[in-house]
Amino acid sequence: MSGNGGAKFGASFGGSYGGSFGGAAPQAAPAPAPAAAAPGELIKDTTTRDFVKDVLEESKKQPVLVDFWATWCGPCKQLTPVLEKVVQSFKGKVKLVKMDIDKHPEIAGQLGIQSIPAVIAFDKGQGIDGFMGALPESQVKAFIDKLVGGKVSPDIAEILAAADAALVEGDAAGAAQVYAQVLGAEPENLHALAGLARCAVETGDLDQARAILEQVPADKVNDKAVVAARAALDLAAQAADLGPIHEFEHKLAQNPADHQARFDLAVALNGQGRRDEAADHLLEIFKRDRTWNEDGARKQLVQFFEAWGPMDEATLAGRRKLSSLLFR
Repeated sequence: MSGNGGAKFGASFGGSYGGSFGGAAPQAAPAPAPAAAAPGELIKDTTTRDFVKDVLEESKKQPVLVDFWATWCGPCKQLTPVLEKVVQSFKGKVKLVKMDIDKHPEIAGQLGIQSIPAVIAFDKGQGIDGFMGALPESQVKAFIDKLVGGKVSPDIAEILAAADAALVEGDAAGAAQVYAQVLGAEPENLHALAGLARCAVETGDLDQARAILEQVPADKVNDKAVVAARAALDLAAQAADLGPIHEFEHKLAQNPADHQARFDLAVALNGQGRRDEAADHLLEIFKRDRTWNEDGARKQLVQFFEAWGPMDEATLAGRRKLSSLLFR
């Protein structure tokens, strides 16, 4: 838990709170419940009686933040409007539930909350993180970013994994259809967007790949899937500008120390999907002259690894060989 009281939260939740909601819901406090929120509302008040429905059950659909507050609490009055603004900006990826601890003290007591404002995040029916104090908007946004970042349903995750596998196996058209279906359901899914760009690269439509990657928001360009897709595009563009492979092979046959010819051959081989051969040629340059072209062979190899992905067999083999040269 961020801020003060993190240890207490973990212990309390694992003990009394987890046991209390394993069975029947606790009794409501005497205070009357606030008016029910409209269906689909992102922000609402709750009671002890409705906590299971409003928080635990709702958090199985998307994360829910619980804001524990009181009317006499000055910092609470500063934090609550910030929470509401940031939650609304996430457009349904997270919900906010507010609980007045004076009217409904039971839940806060079971969680071991001793000072307010306190915010606890619930996901899949469990408390997973939180913070105390009136954080500034930037920190609240960062907290929620971390909470919802990369969240996709298991079904979507499995679909994306299947599309990735199809692309690795050479079925770019089939993979593209799947990525497009995911984007239909989740237009901002960067994994699917980057995957679609990679499909365009694999089919040689580099202009289409560029157009797809231009849709990535400026603050998301460093997402690992996007970085990999852009690296693949850059490599394909490099290969397209080179001549036939046999020209470089002929140059190397005449002069094995022609590092530029070997470098160009590696890029061209990668463009044809001959990854192991491409990596071996760059490793050979690195072995012969580490400083050539300002460490150009190693830098190009790293770009290969980015484009291929960390678990690709050629990446794993290439990294092992590079490490043996670096640390021998």
